[in-house]
Amino acid sequence: MKLSTKGRYGLRAILDVAMNQHLGPVTIHSVAQRQEISERYLEQLLITLKQNGLIKSIRGFQGGYVLNKEPKDISVGDVVRALEGPIAPVECVDDGKQGSCSRMDFCVTKIVWNDLKIAINQVLDSYSLEDLIEEARNMQENAYYNYSI
Repeated sequence: MKLSTKGRYGLRAILDVAMNQHLGPVTIHSVAQRQEISERYLEQLLITLKQNGLIKSIRGFQGGYVLNKEPKDISVGDVVRALEGPIAPVECVDDGKQGSCSRMDFCVTKIVWNDLKIAINQVLDSYSLEDLIEEARNMQENAYYNYSI
């Protein structure tokens, strides 16, 4: 199972907003430049994140995007599911599509797919934006110290 660019770029974008909103609302243009994502594609991702209540837009001359919740209250899972939909490796364990397989009631492999779905969601939900912000700061500090030696 692979995440699409929606999930990967969307996580980078909301993390960028989280790390830069202390300066005021973050513009699409600035995120696009820092993250090397097309502004048009980024706009679609941010609209989806806004529709899912993770960010909000500020209109006007000094407008842009800010988080709608504290970074500690937004999990990576929240972001990925907002952009990708439910995380399930096969349809029979997708909560929104159960019943689509005629073998579902007697398929022994379903337990594997369900355990995989649970594990993936647990990992995604175990990281908050705050965790990633802290990790990014640690990486920047280590890069600075390694460069200056």
